[in-house]
Amino acid sequence: MATFPPAVLKSFDETKVVEIETRSAKGTKHLIPIWIVVVDGVPYVRSVRGPAGRWYRELLARGEGAVVSGGKRVPVRATKDSSAEAIEAVSAALRKKYARSGQSLQSMLRATVLDTTGRLDPAK
Repeated sequence: MATFPPAVLKSFDETKVVEIETRSAKGTKHLIPIWIVVVDGVPYVRSVRGPAGRWYRELLARGEGAVVSGGKRVPVRATKDSSAEAIEAVSAALRKKYARSGQSLQSMLRATVLDTTGRLDPAK
């Protein structure tokens, strides 16, 4: 499986808030600020609004989108990863990266949002 270049992973890992670019079924482009973490060289995202989050629905429906980080647009493929291992690893990474984010962090760790953990891979 293809991996992101080291500079892209570093940007994802060091940037607190990125923008996720998605498109609706009608083709309307949306840019939404979200959190991102990198676990074992793989970027992950999670919807704080759970499955109701528009960006999450659009990203998974199309399977692709883009992440804007450090002024650079990076095309991505997205897959849901609700395995216990991924959920735990992403939760741990969120706790570490966003330790000072209080209630916002707790919102990302609620049982109702864990199933929206998404893995990002480079788009072809």
